[in-house]
Amino acid sequence: MQNLGIRILFEGNNFLRLFGGLLVSLKIAVLSMVLSVGLGILLGMVMTSKKRPVRFFTRIYLETVRIMPQLVLLFLVYFGAAKHLNVNFSGEMAAVIVFTFWGTAEMGDLVRSALESIPVHQYQSGFGLGMTELQVYRYIVIPQTIRRLLPSVMNLLTRMIKTTSLVVLIGVIEVVKVGKQIIDSSRYTVPDAALWVYGVIFILYFVICYPFSRAAALLDKKLKD
Repeated sequence: MQNLGIRILFEGNNFLRLFGGLLVSLKIAVLSMVLSVGLGILLGMVMTSKKRPVRFFTRIYLETVRIMPQLVLLFLVYFGAAKHLNVNFSGEMAAVIVFTFWGTAEMGDLVRSALESIPVHQYQSGFGLGMTELQVYRYIVIPQTIRRLLPSVMNLLTRMIKTTSLVVLIGVIEVVKVGKQIIDSSRYTVPDAALWVYGVIFILYFVICYPFSRAAALLDKKLKD
């Protein structure tokens, strides 16, 4: 019983350290998501522009973000900015920049899709009632767009929370890094510590992400009914 690796979780403040690391991950994800939603709404509106050059450059941005792995973007911002721009970002700041860059592109495409899915006759009906363009967007377009976006936004937030595990590679002390520190400190005394520590990290991610994933599925089903 003394050799059970689970005991490592309750030594000192190891459990609290894991929660602290999880809070760092959540802080990065939530801040990036808030910025992504704001910038993504603007980008989505720009992507519906009738000007072909505007649509072309926004499409290039979107495809570039989708093709390039987030890890490469993290290295470019964290190491590249320091070397070529002489700007030293902290690991957390670099992560927020990269995830916002990525999230804005994804959010912009979601907003574009939602706007284009609204039937043209709804715009025409609004104008026929004497509404201005601003009123049409405020009372007709935006409420429908928000309803259609909610499931996708929750899914994007879930993806962003899970992807924060990459920031360990640029020195951010988040939950995976804390877990590794705990494992390394007890490598010889508790050989199976990794199983228990990473198992708890999996459970923490599941507890955080599953409600969002489930809510997104329920909202999506409700919208289709």
